[in-house]
Amino acid sequence: MHKKLALAFLIISFLVVGGVFEKTTASGICPQLRTTKKAPSSYIRKKNPLPATGKNIERGKALYQKEAKPNACKMCHGVRGNGNGRLAQGLEPAPRNFTCKDTMRPLPDGQLFWIIKNGSKGTAMPAHRFTLRDEDIWRIIYYLKGFAS
Repeated sequence: MHKKLALAFLIISFLVVGGVFEKTTASGICPQLRTTKKAPSSYIRKKNPLPATGKNIERGKALYQKEAKPNACKMCHGVRGNGNGRLAQGLEPAPRNFTCKDTMRPLPDGQLFWIIKNGSKGTAMPAHRFTLRDEDIWRIIYYLKGFAS
């Protein structure tokens, strides 16, 4: 019995070390392997036009945690931004883990804006072009980027 457990442990360790599985932790998958469509260059170049004030970040938090429609962002992305929200189970690919610096660091603000506004084809991320004002999308971006800092 102990030999079987030891063999199973060795096989799983080999697969994890060999990169067969994405690393999964209590804070979600990191890094997340994605093939998200790149935003048009006019969006990629966009910088957040709002100042990074406490008021804007708090408004982003309120939208992320409670007020965004049809569902608050936390429902899929989690209260802590780790991609483990109540509605995340079974979604393929898993919702973005905003706590993963390796995933978030290379994403320009304009790419995030474009995804929130237009959704992400091939994922459960809906478009918010009719449910969120542009200013509120920028506020959410300030808040969610704080998860990876």
